[in-house]
Amino acid sequence: MEKKKVIVGLSGGVDSSVTAAILLEQGYEVEGLFMRNWDSNLNNDILGNNLNGETCPQELDYLDAKKVAEKLNIKIHRIDFIKEYWDYVFQYFVSEYKKGRTPNPDILCNKYIKFDKFLEYATKELKADYIAMGHYAGVKFNEKTNEFELLRGFDENKDQSYFLCQLNQDQLSRTMFPLQKYQKSEIREIAKKYDLITAEKKDSTGICFIGERNFTKFLQNYIPNQPGDIIDIKTNKKIAEHIGVMYYTIGQRKGLNLGGQKEPYYVAKKDIDKKIIYVSPLSDESYLESKSCIVEEFNFISNYKNYFDSNKFECTAKFRYRQKDVKVEVEVLTDTQIKVTYKEPVRAVTEGQEAVLYLGEVCLGGGVIDKVLNN
Repeated sequence: MEKKKVIVGLSGGVDSSVTAAILLEQGYEVEGLFMRNWDSNLNNDILGNNLNGETCPQELDYLDAKKVAEKLNIKIHRIDFIKEYWDYVFQYFVSEYKKGRTPNPDILCNKYIKFDKFLEYATKELKADYIAMGHYAGVKFNEKTNEFELLRGFDENKDQSYFLCQLNQDQLSRTMFPLQKYQKSEIREIAKKYDLITAEKKDSTGICFIGERNFTKFLQNYIPNQPGDIIDIKTNKKIAEHIGVMYYTIGQRKGLNLGGQKEPYYVAKKDIDKKIIYVSPLSDESYLESKSCIVEEFNFISNYKNYFDSNKFECTAKFRYRQKDVKVEVEVLTDTQIKVTYKEPVRAVTEGQEAVLYLGEVCLGGGVIDKVLNN
């Protein structure tokens, strides 16, 4: 039998490095593909950028990816998706912040870049049968429902199914996630076994494919300052000023510059039109609690009718990454809109973030939180 060809998204990190090693062990024909999705010069990334003329972190990552490929004796390719990332991910990211919402670029990046543009290039240009990524998640074909299912990763601290909630059946049918059953500590041990340069490398943080930034300053490259008042939501009195509502998130405590107050405050509410941030003393967190939300652009990875008898059902949800599962009741309103009602009030559910549904180990899909409600 001819070996199946798998193109691994080789990022220069330990997870993708070990993904390639595991697939080689399993007998696949493996090649790597390194993506560059951001160009600081081209994209006016000046404020909040700490590069100081040094080698771009992406170039250092590429050098590490090359060394991993050499060690594993596999080919490595390179591709730029800078325009695609700007068009499909970053413009939406900025437009949401302008509306005072908090988007998740990792989810958009997976939907439009890693599992769309990357997948298309790997299968058409590099003649791959599959692509593979170093995500802690799984994919399985359910013979009863005749559909693919997205599964959680076994390592609860690293499970990344939340970020993959916008994937569809076609994407899952051509994707492998070899790290599903591993703990992060095991991945580092495998990297050491293969003597890979990434074995002790720190995990990347910051904005997807952009990296570490002073976030407020970074946003100022694309959204001008729009100063306004900070008002105590209890007394309705102005207690300070801010530089722009869009730079703050619901529940935020740090960076409010509210010196001289008797106790710490947090962001309780935002009014983007009036340029007002309402804050509450930390002693009263009731403003953070909600009972339900309306979710738009919902993507059911698998047809919910395969699991439930009606358009109302119970499951669990996450409203942010690494949140513990919340018990909820879901009502499907249209093909892409749902209402999620929590069994108990939940803190800091935020418009613009993603609500992701689970049935046990199966990720049912996700969508954008459009309205946060108290009923």
